[in-house]
Amino acid sequence: MELRTLRYFVAVAEELHFGRAASRLHMSQPPLSRAIKQLETETGAALFDRSSAGVSLTPVGAVLLDEARALLDHAEQVRTRLARAAGAATLTVGLLGDGTDPGTTRLARAYRRRHPRVEVRIRETDLTDPTCGLRAGLVDIAVTRAPFDTAGLITQELRADPVGALLRTDDPLARRDSPDLADLADRRWFRFPEGTDARWQSYWHGREPREGPVVRAVQECQQAVLWNGTVGMTLLDHEPAAGLTVVPLADMPPSRVLAAWNKGDTNPLIRSFVQVATAAYQR
Repeated sequence: MELRTLRYFVAVAEELHFGRAASRLHMSQPPLSRAIKQLETETGAALFDRSSAGVSLTPVGAVLLDEARALLDHAEQVRTRLARAAGAATLTVGLLGDGTDPGTTRLARAYRRRHPRVEVRIRETDLTDPTCGLRAGLVDIAVTRAPFDTAGLITQELRADPVGALLRTDDPLARRDSPDLADLADRRWFRFPEGTDARWQSYWHGREPREGPVVRAVQECQQAVLWNGTVGMTLLDHEPAAGLTVVPLADMPPSRVLAAWNKGDTNPLIRSFVQVATAAYQR
């Protein structure tokens, strides 16, 4: 059995859905299905029960999942030891904006348990660079948010968070259960500087050009609303400063948390980081 095929199997076993597993593996579904069928031929038994109700593991598949995870973990440890021997036991991680996300805390703990001797360097960036320095070569991997220009990058979605409008508590809209973007059309918004990634600006500006104070950091966003009565978007579960509130926006898609890294980067610590991050952010 090839390690690559075992990774395919684990992805399907964890997702219990061939389409989602293919997306997670950055491949199309037909070759994934063929690889799983070939693996079933090699093992001489069905690994999944496939029905109109969905996909589930067979008893043989459940045994293979435990063994495959152990083999892949061991292979990752071998890669890490080789990287350490080659002097590559440092990983620089870019974090966007506010690093108090509980998912980041779980990730740090889990990664430390798996790689206690790897030195992790953190570079926190403001809201004007959603790649967190990837394109400039300042970090090996970034934990950030979509959307932004991903040309030359590989991404792995970790979680999706609902967003809302950040308002003063005395704003008339603060008493609405779920306003929409049209309710904010004639308001001044906090906005990002010129030159910030166009897709990123469009999302956080509610898909429209905006006028208002320029901000670079989470705290600046909050202060712009508090002092000037402007509006803008933030994560629905962010704890706003005193005098501010967050209300759900009815017509905005969620903000997606991503791990992102440069195509062609073969550092084995990155692959391990992505695996740990995926588990940490889905709890």
